[in-house]
Amino acid sequence: MRTSDFAYHLPLESIAQTPIEPRDAARLLVMGRNSGKLIHANFHELGNYLSPGDLLVLNETRVIPARLFAHKIPTGGRAEILLLRQQETQTWEVLVGGHKLRAGRRLQIIGGPQAEIIADLDGSRRLVRFDEPLDAYLPSAGHVPLPPYIHRVLTDPERYQTVYAQLPGSAAAPTAGLHFTPELILRLKKMKIEFTTIVLHVGLDTFAPVTEDDPGQHIIHTEWCQVTSQAAQAINRTHQQGGRVIAVGTTSVRTLENAAATRQNGLLNPTLPYSEHPVIIPYEGPTDLFILPGFEFRVVDGMVTNFHLPCSTLIMLVSAFAGRERILDAYNNAQQNGYRFYSFGDAMLII
Repeated sequence: MRTSDFAYHLPLESIAQTPIEPRDAARLLVMGRNSGKLIHANFHELGNYLSPGDLLVLNETRVIPARLFAHKIPTGGRAEILLLRQQETQTWEVLVGGHKLRAGRRLQIIGGPQAEIIADLDGSRRLVRFDEPLDAYLPSAGHVPLPPYIHRVLTDPERYQTVYAQLPGSAAAPTAGLHFTPELILRLKKMKIEFTTIVLHVGLDTFAPVTEDDPGQHIIHTEWCQVTSQAAQAINRTHQQGGRVIAVGTTSVRTLENAAATRQNGLLNPTLPYSEHPVIIPYEGPTDLFILPGFEFRVVDGMVTNFHLPCSTLIMLVSAFAGRERILDAYNNAQQNGYRFYSFGDAMLII
């Protein structure tokens, strides 16, 4: 297996630059996980491909305005900071943009406090300590960090949030969920489709292309995730009753498979009959789970996902779920039929 096995050509005009209105007007390519059979639909028709008792798992993370502009002290040179992960109240792991941004450099955040780079990490990662907590400054000083392939200004920042986003902490949106509307969710619930929520605070590494020739050598940095006892109970109940667990987004997939009962220390209870074994247990903490072809999925039966960048960890994940050749064939079909790709693009349902 080579990273180049997950490459494909995408014309620039196929990259969606703006979100579609309304959200659920996006197109939906329905793909048979085992057959590769394709059906062309629209996202508001999602319920046509689900059954009563199926469970949709949503990632309710919320994107923070993580992009900050700054001036170097004392030169006044320009710098940029992208917040990745909060370590302590005033200390963050960040990405920096600009020259000579090394440990010891002080910065003045435009519209915010001063800060100091206290450690150089790998590449453009730094550890930065702010003179004051950022919470009060982010709403005015922070900007939504859109992916670099989106070149148009987003007039409504809420369009880069899911309608169910609750817990701030992500540097990027779990974009498969952008297609849901409150009306669609209500309609699905009336069809006896169940819902539960998990959290994974998305870091930018999730979307970074893999540069190593051998994808197994690629390292995903840790992200914080949570599966509550309530969510675990809903997932286990769905499996026991014969329903399907359908993850909305690759972040939900990674969170659920990370919390699979057989991956944790508290393995299967030998006193229970096999039919009552939990497929998942509650979990809160870091994950660096990297899903490549050959991975054994234990929790997820289906997924809603967008169309992903070539050679990214995300296209590798969906290839692990449905087969590399089937995924690349589906992507080629989507291109031929005018689907829109990436964060603001159209969706797939793999079942």
